[in-house]
Amino acid sequence: MPPVPPDWSPSAETVTGARVTAFARHASTLTGRDLTTGYRDLWRWSVEDLDGFWSAVWDHFGMPPRPAGAPALSGERMPGAVWFPGATLNYTREVFRDRPDHDVAVIAVEESGHTREVTWAGLRDQVASLAATLTELGVGPGDRVVGYLPNGVEAVVGFLATASLGAVWAMCGLDYGSAAAVARLSQLEPTVLVAADACDFAGRRVDRRRDLDELRAALPGLVTTVFVGEGKIPDALPWAEAAGRTGVTLAPADVPFDHPLWVLFSSGTTGRPKGIVHGHGGVVLEHRKHAAFHLDLRAGDRMFWYTSPSWMMWNFLVGGLLLGVTVVCYDGSPAHPGPDRLWDLAASTGVQVLGTSPGYLAACQKAGIDPGAHRLDGLRCLAVTGSTFPADLHRWTIGNLPSRVAVVSTSGGTDVVTAFAGGVPTVPVWAGELSAPCLGVALDAFDPLGAPVEEAVGELVVTRPMPSMPLRFWNDPGDVRLRGAYFDTFPGVWRHGDWITVTAHGTVVIHGRSDATLNRRGVRMGSGDIYAPVEDLPQVAEALVVGIEEADGGYWMPLFVTTAPGVELDEELRDVIRAAIRTHASPRHVPDDIIAAPGIPHTRTGKKLEVPVKRLLRGDDPASVVDPASIDRPDLLAWYREIGTQHRQHATA
Repeated sequence: MPPVPPDWSPSAETVTGARVTAFARHASTLTGRDLTTGYRDLWRWSVEDLDGFWSAVWDHFGMPPRPAGAPALSGERMPGAVWFPGATLNYTREVFRDRPDHDVAVIAVEESGHTREVTWAGLRDQVASLAATLTELGVGPGDRVVGYLPNGVEAVVGFLATASLGAVWAMCGLDYGSAAAVARLSQLEPTVLVAADACDFAGRRVDRRRDLDELRAALPGLVTTVFVGEGKIPDALPWAEAAGRTGVTLAPADVPFDHPLWVLFSSGTTGRPKGIVHGHGGVVLEHRKHAAFHLDLRAGDRMFWYTSPSWMMWNFLVGGLLLGVTVVCYDGSPAHPGPDRLWDLAASTGVQVLGTSPGYLAACQKAGIDPGAHRLDGLRCLAVTGSTFPADLHRWTIGNLPSRVAVVSTSGGTDVVTAFAGGVPTVPVWAGELSAPCLGVALDAFDPLGAPVEEAVGELVVTRPMPSMPLRFWNDPGDVRLRGAYFDTFPGVWRHGDWITVTAHGTVVIHGRSDATLNRRGVRMGSGDIYAPVEDLPQVAEALVVGIEEADGGYWMPLFVTTAPGVELDEELRDVIRAAIRTHASPRHVPDDIIAAPGIPHTRTGKKLEVPVKRLLRGDDPASVVDPASIDRPDLLAWYREIGTQHRQHATA
């Protein structure tokens, strides 16, 4: 049978001018073999010869000199691979190297429309000033600085200043209430907190003063808080004083390749959120590689990815600075004042790459929005991530944008702060599929026995190391949690937790998570963050929440509740529950439905059956989901499956 024709193909001019094409020529010169014969051959070399590939990437981007004769990869093992031994660098130094002072580095847009443009010189001055302030506060290599901030200039400055000192950065956006922020940031015992106390979302002012007070109280080791805002808070240093000095020289400290850069947090599905530690070198290399070769970005281009600072895509967006790209930071709702807000922003800022989610595109489709009606003159790539991207929605999006625009689906994770598979400017696009595994990613699909499968659903695995894999988890002696998270299922092989199919024509189809992460519009949160405020209500006995990717690109997030004796789940109580989640967890994770349940099923050891319930609601056969003998209430399985049936019938009615 002939292969299915693609839904989009690059022009010959695009292929010739792509950065990945130039890299293939560079790699051919270095290796003495012809790697210009197509992306598949380049990818195959990139995962067969890790040392040669990553050395070529290092040289291609003009990275700092490294010890003569030293390998790129020393001692291949997972976990514990050693990359670029003896090499030193600094993320912030790489950001500012050879940048033109008067070009724009960051464009920050607030929901109100207020916009700030910061030049490279202006950004460097603020970073230098804040770095000097942090030094005076005693911050040095390995110390932690954390942020509780909206998506704006201050978040970028806070991160770059921290990284310049070799200190470690972590951040939550103001979409997280105090409980969720404390669960993450308190683990790090930070020296300094950079924080704001308000932001705008969906036309409302979100007041986080109480949350900020609670967060500060939960960080007893703080030396000070640097406050971003118009008012004042006790014992805090105003942002203008901390980052507004003049005449300060930025002097980044060179650190080893694997020196900690930041801590990103897992969703907390099965307990306290895991702190994932990434290093300077792995992030610099990986983000340059992906932005250049997969998104075809270059100095002077503009990139806007709709994200919250609580999500790894914020870190990836800021990584565009490593190529001299202007990054657009937007803080607000993607649908305020209207559902086409992101298209308006992409047009007004003149971006070449726009990043969004299937959920946003589905909302545009239902609202009758025509993306092509906006002035997207510079747009070359629409990158879509955060959940599965249905083929019909993918085709609708392709059909409503200029033919030059590649609409690519991409998938990765906070764990590696990049993509495993996605688009390539020289590779066609098949709707509903990711065009190819990314360079340097030895991606495969495994069956339950650990054998590779093609054209069949399997677990997404990575069989060889990547430089941006975690250095470790925070407070994880012996890497016990790290190994349990990724390497226990297939020893020595990374199992990510996605169901995928690798097709015969080399693309990747994502079927959704094989764990219980709540992933709404790309912003991940663990069920524990929802349970805490809900189960704290005296009217609620217990709750269970799941998130389900739907065939039309939507995302259904029901919350099942059992109430205290004598309490009825009426609309008044539902409003109380919604308010508790909105205030103490996240307004983006308020459930779609709150349903009175006859009970919450558990394993025999007391764990809620989140993944089995998700599969039952999706319509899977109970016999294939869970062994009834292993749970405390097998009588509930049929009830949950019936709820899923009713939901699907209602959705198609």
